Amino acid sequence: MRRSVPVITALLTLFCTAAFAVPGDIEEKTPLPFGHPTGVAWTGRTLWIADRKTDLFYEIDPGSGSVLREIESPGWFPSGLAWDGSLLWSTDPGAGAIYATDPVTGHTVRTLESPTPSPTGIAWDENALWICDNKTDRILNIDPADGTTIVSFRAPATDPRSIVFGNGYLWCSDRVRDCIYMIDPVSGMVVQVLDAPGSFTWGLAWREGFLLNADYQDDALYRIVTLDDELFRTSDPRKAIVDFTTEAVATGTGRIEKLDIFYAVPSDRPGQKILADLTYRPEPVMKKDSWDQKIAAFSFEGLEPGESVEVTMKAAVEASAIRYFIRPDRVGKKIPRNIREKYLADDIKYDITHSYIQGIVDEVVGDEENLYWKARKLYQYLIANMEYKLAGGWNTAPTVLERRNGSCSEYTFSFIALCRAAGVPARYVGSLVVRGDDASYDDVFHRWNEIYLPGYGWVPVDANAGDRDLPADQGAAFGGISNRFLITTEGAGGSEYLGWSYNHENKWVSSGKCTVRMESIAEWEPVEDTSEDMLILKLRCGDD
Repeated sequence: MRRSVPVITALLTLFCTAAFAVPGDIEEKTPLPFGHPTGVAWTGRTLWIADRKTDLFYEIDPGSGSVLREIESPGWFPSGLAWDGSLLWSTDPGAGAIYATDPVTGHTVRTLESPTPSPTGIAWDENALWICDNKTDRILNIDPADGTTIVSFRAPATDPRSIVFGNGYLWCSDRVRDCIYMIDPVSGMVVQVLDAPGSFTWGLAWREGFLLNADYQDDALYRIVTLDDELFRTSDPRKAIVDFTTEAVATGTGRIEKLDIFYAVPSDRPGQKILADLTYRPEPVMKKDSWDQKIAAFSFEGLEPGESVEVTMKAAVEASAIRYFIRPDRVGKKIPRNIREKYLADDIKYDITHSYIQGIVDEVVGDEENLYWKARKLYQYLIANMEYKLAGGWNTAPTVLERRNGSCSEYTFSFIALCRAAGVPARYVGSLVVRGDDASYDDVFHRWNEIYLPGYGWVPVDANAGDRDLPADQGAAFGGISNRFLITTEGAGGSEYLGWSYNHENKWVSSGKCTVRMESIAEWEPVEDTSEDMLILKLRCGDD
């Protein structure tokens, strides 16, 4: 449908620059005079914007905001726009066509049949065209001469609307997820995830290090930060009281002479704040293990058959989602000595010199030197070749990788083994988890990895969470976690108190025929009021 719109002599620009910007932040918001903006292209001097309803391309002066001119779209459903230096390329998902238009004459000089049925976005990478398709959910690199497909891989999510090439990466907007993804054009891996600024993200263009994003619902053009010195962003803070309780019951006919229960002590870390002093019942002895993990130690003596004891830790926590914004080319090479010595070492669960581990690293990593890409390739290998399965017990990394299934702990040990064998420092963290509702309980728990990247520090990597079908989900779990966790444990191998466990562990000495039955549960209670008096009241361990 083609309707005229009044020429706009100036566009109002709203500035929304944050004091400390991170990738995805809005630097500018410009309301548009078009009711249905789709594609965007930047020529280096002026801006072109497509409008679906009027079937027109508008050229806009970026300085004054005035509409310089308009030309008719070659298709009835203009969607994507791209500039190759002389021609304006566009897509029509309704017709399944790709067009090249000379903006000087307004003539369409080339028409290609799209290799996909619904091309929504188009980009130019200085050599060839890229398109994304929201029916096949594919991204393709095509020959601009005849549309021949050169490279094809899956789009990050299920409704890709636009694509642009900038700073060596592809950027793709997805309407359903309301996200913009930074994609490695060689592998198709999602490297960064940015929240879309508007309600219906569509067209993308690249201008001098910034993304330009046209939003179909907001009728606005956003200028988005893509690179800054901030390493990560936290969001969606969840405030809760977590009550972690362990009950131990002596069973059998003998006697438990001595029982020790050890709790890992949570602390402040990126994305996690402990809001008040932890409380315990009974009072523990505080220790620290070889990984500098703080430990609360409880000790009991002389448990007769059927006798039970209970220990409790209460924590007031603010847990936030965290997302790292990693640029592989900005990852350093120099690993501090103390990190190398502790987090590249072998251990019994890893067996990094095993031929099976070494064979995977040789095949997957090859001659790659960048620490990010080493870890990322091994992560992709793991999620492509592993299946989550609780089989009972823990096996060493070579055994787990050969049988191709395991628990979250076995995913974790396997990834550590692969990373360390490739020269990437790796460790694990363990947590108590929100299961479903805000008020919930957890008796399963969860652990995942962190890798050390120079310039970024310890970055979360959860291969178990990333073992999903969509590239968007795989990318999100490499460098990000949700707000569902109270992280208690930072470890990297056997601990004199926790062993290879996390959150808690126990040891006992017995006489006669007996054992100890243990039950541990973490209860989550959401809190609104985090004033000091209220937290003290709720953290009193003796109260219900």
